[in-house]
Amino acid sequence: MADMEVDFRQYELRCELRGHDDDVRGICVCDSAGITTSSRDRTVRFWTPDPSAKHNYTSSKILLGHTSFVGPLTWISPNDEFPEGGIVSGGMDTLVLVWNLSTGEVVQTLRGHQLQVTGVVLDNEDIISSSVDCTLKRWRKGQAVESWEAHKSPVQAVIKLPSGELVSGSSDTTIKLWRGKTCSHTFVGHTDTVRSLAVMHGLGFLSASHDGSIRLWELTGEVLMEMVGHTSIVYSVDSHSSGLIISGSEDRSAKIWKDGICVQSIEHPGCVWDAKFLENGDIVTACSDGVVRLWTSNQDRVADKTELESYMSQLSQYKISRKRVGGLKLEELPGLDALQTPGTTDGQTKVVREGDSGVAYSWNLREHTWDKIGEVVDGPDDAVKSPILDGVQYDFVFDVDIGDGEPIRKLPYNRSDNPYDTADKWLLKENLPLSYRQQIVEFILQNAGQKSNPFDPSFRDPYTGASSYVPGGTSNISGGPAKPNFKHIPKKGMLAFDGAQFDGIVKKITEFNSALLSDEDKKHICLSELEVLRLGAIIKVLKDTSHYHTSKFADVDIALLLKLLHSWPPTMIFPVIDILRMTVLHPDGAKVLQKHFKDDNGTVICP
Repeated sequence: MADMEVDFRQYELRCELRGHDDDVRGICVCDSAGITTSSRDRTVRFWTPDPSAKHNYTSSKILLGHTSFVGPLTWISPNDEFPEGGIVSGGMDTLVLVWNLSTGEVVQTLRGHQLQVTGVVLDNEDIISSSVDCTLKRWRKGQAVESWEAHKSPVQAVIKLPSGELVSGSSDTTIKLWRGKTCSHTFVGHTDTVRSLAVMHGLGFLSASHDGSIRLWELTGEVLMEMVGHTSIVYSVDSHSSGLIISGSEDRSAKIWKDGICVQSIEHPGCVWDAKFLENGDIVTACSDGVVRLWTSNQDRVADKTELESYMSQLSQYKISRKRVGGLKLEELPGLDALQTPGTTDGQTKVVREGDSGVAYSWNLREHTWDKIGEVVDGPDDAVKSPILDGVQYDFVFDVDIGDGEPIRKLPYNRSDNPYDTADKWLLKENLPLSYRQQIVEFILQNAGQKSNPFDPSFRDPYTGASSYVPGGTSNISGGPAKPNFKHIPKKGMLAFDGAQFDGIVKKITEFNSALLSDEDKKHICLSELEVLRLGAIIKVLKDTSHYHTSKFADVDIALLLKLLHSWPPTMIFPVIDILRMTVLHPDGAKVLQKHFKDDNGTVICP
């Protein structure tokens, strides 16, 4: 839904709160006392109003106690036990911690969940928590007094309604209404994980989902509004007494909604994990760049010109770092100095970075100069088709199920990446044994459609001294076989090759062709300028789904693919195989291919 002009005053940056060393994951508005934030850096920070400070808030307490990243938070209003209030936090470490803000110390450690804690809420003096272990638990005076399996899949959020009932949202795509341990209603409608819930006073409650939508529900189960506008996972939703709704998403925006219409989209330099309203209507956002930001529609509280310009500069630099030109990141392109190197053949093309654009040049052999062709841009749908994780676009974002009730992990990968480096970084990030390295590499190569990939020859496994460690092999230290407990690696279920990253394929073929061109012994198998144009025409036919059943292939198209398949080195043919796979799926492509791959019995032989 496009942003529309309605009776609404636009929000602008009020201030930035810096202190966290990693993604800010959660926000809790603590009445007039301040703001609490949680982070992947394992800390909880309490920010208090400071009228004398330029940004009006200062970090007054850093709460240390979690051993992994911290997510959900809830506020305990001041009482006899907590004179300055308290905080309840849930973490990846499976713990629920209760903090006394007077001392900044943990006063209760609630143990019992088997997996990550995803939600915490107060129910009178009790604490209710939700977890990836599929349960809801009720805690009273530091002890678990009730526990029940709320869903068959991870529970991602829990809230308490003004009427006293609890509402839970799950990865099973449903929402459940609880009276005690009894489910009185199941809300069905979302098509993916329900990630966040919020009360909408006087109307019902809100839900945000990985399907990119936000819904407003009546307790009867009726959907009063569906808000669609985000282009990726919606991680959070909140409402204000004015009727405004705020949502935060992996598409790097916080969107403000009024009467079901998106009235403003606030760009961020990263994924927006959480967004909350302050009582005065200002907004707080938690971003993957580690910064907490306040936004206001009151001109008296808007940041000064210098701060606004600084933020716009941050945003611009972030966009440039993520911009892709012809399938490559802009920052990966060579500068203008690359044009000092002469071309090798007439018509050879080179793309260089000029400012924040990529510009193509063609080598003029007669004049011995690089002639400017024009600016290179990605197609309008490229950003939508490329998966996004934590605000970053990748060629692939794989779902990895490691079994044993563990949550699904996200593994990002670009075709140009070294899969061994990717596996190493991912295993460290997810705190998984490095002995799984080879399995992860094989998983990446299989699901990326790559036959093989050279690895860094300088790597030596610290246990075996070999270039790569094979799980199940003998370790020089343990003297016995490693026994990884993956249940669904390399892939749970069937991989359907019903789509392709065409820009990545073109990029890889161009890269290989350039490498062959620079090798005197292999120049004869390079693509000519005419063949490059022919290959582009093939890609266009495969990519243009609007004419999928009427587009035609010629024998010369197939002959070109077969030439590459049979003449190029085995390590370079995987992008060609990707094109052939998509050609097989094309009605006319399959018919033309059939002429070339039949045995004596008429059976089609796949390459």
